[in-house]
Amino acid sequence: MNAITNILKEFPRYLWSGWGAIASLFLFLAVWDLGNQINGSLTLPSPKETFIALWQLMQTAQLWQDVQITVERALWGFLISLVLGTFLGMLAGNFVTASMMSRPIITLIMGVPPIAWIVLALIWFGMSDESVIFTVVIAAFPIVFVGALQGARTLEGDLNDMANSFQTPLWMKLTDVYFPHMFSYVFPAWISALGMSWKVVVMAELLSTPDGIGASLAVARSHFDSAAAMALVVIMVIILLLIEYLLLEPIKREVEQWRS
Repeated sequence: MNAITNILKEFPRYLWSGWGAIASLFLFLAVWDLGNQINGSLTLPSPKETFIALWQLMQTAQLWQDVQITVERALWGFLISLVLGTFLGMLAGNFVTASMMSRPIITLIMGVPPIAWIVLALIWFGMSDESVIFTVVIAAFPIVFVGALQGARTLEGDLNDMANSFQTPLWMKLTDVYFPHMFSYVFPAWISALGMSWKVVVMAELLSTPDGIGASLAVARSHFDSAAAMALVVIMVIILLLIEYLLLEPIKREVEQWRS
């Protein structure tokens, strides 16, 4: 009964938050349309022109092939950076010397622009999937590494001592003590790394491959097809949101059940 009462109390707030999100979306479309009226369709196509171009692109098999190729490259790069960054970051966070030694290396990697890594990848791997995936990994890895390192460094010694005093089994310590604390640090890093992966994969494709969304974007640019270019941008945003809310958000809710 109390659960039903709480749901009824929270429903108006939930409904209002939904209306707020819809209102912000319509406000964005209004500003977009205003920009079209000021600058013209060549510079900024209207929402109507963009969604017409999007619908036309969705009727072609080439678009779905490009989407599949880009998503595969982005996810491979993201997953590699996630595994390596999380593991090495946790490892470095548990040893002061490793933490100090890794800091200048991570700063160096983050200081090099992704465009420079793309050029180097083209020299090392040629115009291939490896060039794109390597660029994604090198751009996303430091973000995950720093998040995991900070999580490991801030783990409270008292919490660890308490678990040891109760002779908590190793698996329980990992799942109930270490991982919930680490997750609050690494999950935001994963989200940031996902966004970085998606931006970098499109940029790398635009410069180094003949296929993928980035290559289609390069074709639209060469044809001065602003509507098609904007439609591809909309597709990229939609895919990023789908990956985040269908893949990462359920993981977050499952892991963070302990908070409630």
